Amino acid sequence: MTSQLSVGVLMFIAARDVENRVIEAMRRAGVDDITVAQGRVAARIGPHGTRLSDLAEQAQVTKQTATALVDRLEAAGYVERVPDPRDGRARLVRFTAKGEAMLPVARAEEQQVEREWEQHLGARRMRDLRESLTLLREITDPYQEPADV
Repeated sequence: MTSQLSVGVLMFIAARDVENRVIEAMRRAGVDDITVAQGRVAARIGPHGTRLSDLAEQAQVTKQTATALVDRLEAAGYVERVPDPRDGRARLVRFTAKGEAMLPVARAEEQQVEREWEQHLGARRMRDLRESLTLLREITDPYQEPADV
């Protein structure tokens, strides 16, 4: 009997490949001081900043681990901690200008991956994949902002 990989494992394999390719693209662009783990946390920073506890939850790491990863990103100049305008006691992690400058490299590599996938799958299957994943997000993404819909 042939065993099939679960859809979850298949999605993980594809997502891991994208993460690795984005990190490699940043290295080629001269950003060689960000690890995959740091990238996972940084990828969850919202446009106006995100609380450290939310980053930890979304990246599924402990708050201590998220703190250590953000500390390293901050020491390298990619992020900063600023007061949360909605709660003076809380702080947000947000990108600095240096951090914002690396985002186009990541986005460009993500677009390259999508072009390659579309070439491999065909336009219809790629469109179906995007549509299916978007629909699944409705029931799987507890961090989805209303504007993301």
